[in-house]
Amino acid sequence: MIARINALLRRSKVQSTTMKIEYAGVVMDLDTCKVTREGKLIRLSPTCFNLLATLMEQPGYVFIRDRLLGRVWRGDVFVEPRTFDVHIRRLRKALNIPGTADIIQTVRSVGYSIDQQKYD
Repeated sequence: MIARINALLRRSKVQSTTMKIEYAGVVMDLDTCKVTREGKLIRLSPTCFNLLATLMEQPGYVFIRDRLLGRVWRGDVFVEPRTFDVHIRRLRKALNIPGTADIIQTVRSVGYSIDQQKYD
């Protein structure tokens, strides 16, 4: 989706400043593929970056696991459930700065969301 937006902007010759997504102190610069939280640079793998970008496109929306798999791992790629869990864990670990809340929420029996509200 990000690539489509960038292509449309290039074709329409609209000069844009950097494309950024911001939520709860997390800033994603989609042009430079950099992520910061509370001003601190966070290094993410390309998969974790795509996972975070997908979640941050719609804060508060609960993505079911299959939908996240389809958007992050495009094509006919088989991903083990455990592999997906590892990427969520890595993303949480990278974003977790002491003194800040965990914004990636697990919604039991449904999926994942990026939200400041805690789900029960």
